Amino acid sequence: MSSPLRLLLLFQGMWEDECVDALRQDRAVELRREGFESFGYPQVLRLLRFDAARWADRLAERYRGRIDAVWSNDDQFGGLLAAVLAKRLGLPGADPQAIVRAQHKVLLRERLAAAMPQHTVRAAALPWPLHDARSRDPAAIDAAVAAAGLQWPLFGKPVKGTFSALARRVADARELADHLSLSFADRWLWKRHARPFAQLAATVLPLPCGPDHVLLEQPMTGHQVNVDGYVFAGRVHVLGVVDELMYPGTVQGARHFAGFELPSRLPATLQDRVTSVAAMAVRAIGYDHGLFNVELFVGESGEVRVIEINPRSAGQFATLYRAVKGIDLERLAIQLAAGLAPEAAPRHAPWAGAAASFVFRRFDGLPGQRPATKELAWLHATHPQSRLWTEPCSRGALRREYRWLGSHRYAVWNHAAADRATLFADGAVVAQRLFGVTMPPADDWQWA
Repeated sequence: MSSPLRLLLLFQGMWEDECVDALRQDRAVELRREGFESFGYPQVLRLLRFDAARWADRLAERYRGRIDAVWSNDDQFGGLLAAVLAKRLGLPGADPQAIVRAQHKVLLRERLAAAMPQHTVRAAALPWPLHDARSRDPAAIDAAVAAAGLQWPLFGKPVKGTFSALARRVADARELADHLSLSFADRWLWKRHARPFAQLAATVLPLPCGPDHVLLEQPMTGHQVNVDGYVFAGRVHVLGVVDELMYPGTVQGARHFAGFELPSRLPATLQDRVTSVAAMAVRAIGYDHGLFNVELFVGESGEVRVIEINPRSAGQFATLYRAVKGIDLERLAIQLAAGLAPEAAPRHAPWAGAAASFVFRRFDGLPGQRPATKELAWLHATHPQSRLWTEPCSRGALRREYRWLGSHRYAVWNHAAADRATLFADGAVVAQRLFGVTMPPADDWQWA
């Protein structure tokens, strides 16, 4: 009997809980965990004196010779930390420089503009950080936009951000200045959240600007899709294409995810095009090992442009791929982290023809409805293979979520069914019973 894999898991998130529980049960892995929840209170206070580069030094010393693999699916800075640690300890892993190029949006846009200009958009960062007073000065913003050769309207977002925080379309400098007029507490919190990535990234590559700057780019329109895959032994492998669904209209200039659907409804020729562009983009940044998730726009005339490259899997999609394709994304990620052939990763027999991740939001400043105990029992009995995540939060966190995102995501329900019609019919029943929400028919969903 082979020895269990000694795995260091960094910054475990809620999407990874099921995988971690399964690892414990099958005893194929000896699990070590490090990290903390940086958005919650009181854990966020750890950021006051947290030094990511020094912490990486301590972890390297603590685990040298004691682990076989290091893995993180964290989008904040856990993925970069895992790559840095793997390199220092001589373990398999992605090139840390590629992680930085993917997650620092200015570096990403520069790489894509040089390698595949027809598949990116013109963009530039404001030449000062988010907490600088000039971020709230329309005249200063207008001058910076003119100097960069950009024209309004523009889409603004942090150079390094998560959950689409502070991302929105703005018509002019005044609207952007108002949008960036955050409270002192918000500016401080954003600066602290950006600092760990900045500390680690600076040990890997020179940065053209800090991650707490704001990127401005040409707004894109069309269908949004995700291409998921992995790179191993120099080869890019595509696993699938996931469609993004949106709530109708915009709130404070932002569009909000209503769900994600697998398989994609794009015609086969367009799916071939987006997977080809995604593979080109991954190669362009030098990403050479591990799972990836590329977000793209498909325009009405068929042009394809890259929005983001995530050097990790989309944890929210894990149950979708398991049901429709028999692919276990987390086990595949761990297999790659250990340097083992992906073909040997556990597979499942696909049991569904369609799967979706339904995202429940409010836009009125209020928290979401909490499902009654009897309705949760009904859900478990009726759809035992579905997964529900509820996200209650404190009053302060709720207010911050509305300020940063323009909405409150209070629940996510992942479900799979024999076909798309059944999938959305089930979703309508669950939305009504658990949350008192009327879900539109399948064909009325706004496809991003």
